[in-house]
Amino acid sequence: MSSSVQRLEETGSALRTALASQDWAAIGELDLQCRLAVDEAMVESANDEETLRARMQELLDLYRELVNVCQAEQQRLAHELVQLNQSQQGAKVYQLFG
Repeated sequence: MSSSVQRLEETGSALRTALASQDWAAIGELDLQCRLAVDEAMVESANDEETLRARMQELLDLYRELVNVCQAEQQRLAHELVQLNQSQQGAKVYQLFG
């Protein structure tokens, strides 16, 4: 396995760990590292196509999972903001009549 494919695998593994713990700052940094690792692997791994293809498929599956988790988190936060807004409006009404 070439060093670029190994780097791609290691970065993907670190991204999966960050996703499991929902460490969004680490995910942002690792996303950038994954992009760089993909670019590097595409250039350097012409001889190791099968391994590269497998790693790229794993990374694609991971990114699908990441998108799903991000969308769920976005919906959760949107719901929280709606609740907060409704609470603030309720508090204002209470202050008017309290």
